[in-house]
Amino acid sequence: MTRDVPTPVTVIGLGSMGRALAGAFVGAGHPTTVWNRTPAKAAPLVAKGAVHARAVEAAVGASPLVITCLTTFEDTRSALEPAAAALSGRALVTLNSGSPAGARAMASWATGHGARFLAGAVKNVPEAVGARDTLLYYSGDRPVFDEYGTTLKVLGGDTVHLGDETDLAALYEMAVGAMLLPALVGFFQGAAAVQARGLEASSMVRFAGKWLDMIKSLLPVYATEIDSGDYTDAASSVNLFLAGAAHDLALTKETNVDVAWLAPLHDLVERAAAAGHGDHSIAALTEVLRKPAPKA
Repeated sequence: MTRDVPTPVTVIGLGSMGRALAGAFVGAGHPTTVWNRTPAKAAPLVAKGAVHARAVEAAVGASPLVITCLTTFEDTRSALEPAAAALSGRALVTLNSGSPAGARAMASWATGHGARFLAGAVKNVPEAVGARDTLLYYSGDRPVFDEYGTTLKVLGGDTVHLGDETDLAALYEMAVGAMLLPALVGFFQGAAAVQARGLEASSMVRFAGKWLDMIKSLLPVYATEIDSGDYTDAASSVNLFLAGAAHDLALTKETNVDVAWLAPLHDLVERAAAAGHGDHSIAALTEVLRKPAPKA
């Protein structure tokens, strides 16, 4: 496609994220075809100018660039199976969760049917799709990224190609995503604790945000320690975190908030101390994580 003619795009899967993706393309003037197992989900997009394909085969055949947004790689293959023959020569971009192994299997299936393949991930919420600072990263066929990079940038201004290895996006998706649930559960624990005192959870949002900013500022320091293997310059030591475990138990007694979810984390800290990392930076937990505890 020339710069003056917007690339036609097909979006498969119209959950909250899929609808946001398709809406961004429609808003940017791209001819957009949509398909979902539940046809009613297409109605708001059709009202904005999208075309609803009744069959997945027609949806795939409508555009040179096909973007899927389903839950897993397995779900994506299942949805696309009836349209496998139509994939030949088209660029297929998957934006879903899944393991690196799942990405490799998806790439093998897609290229086996003649598709040019990119695996990707949206690192933000649906409401942020299209914003300048919204991050999406991709891995796989670099010529596909180069050809459709301008179109893909409609979804977010921070658009990155990680490399030709198809599973890199899934690897980083899981590596970065591992931070989410512990951080959220920590916030939920804090919310329950302040509510136990008759306070509102919203009263801690400002302070939690500052705390997350502080943690963000430490990530480059910890990454350097992990990459070098030198944990001796310990601003926050393993022993410091070990001592803090008792405070969590005291919180349970005072507020009746369940902190049992922290037990495996405390065990990890104890194992690090036992391995000789007590006076080392807390980043030394990485060394323990490389060697899982033997099964009982």
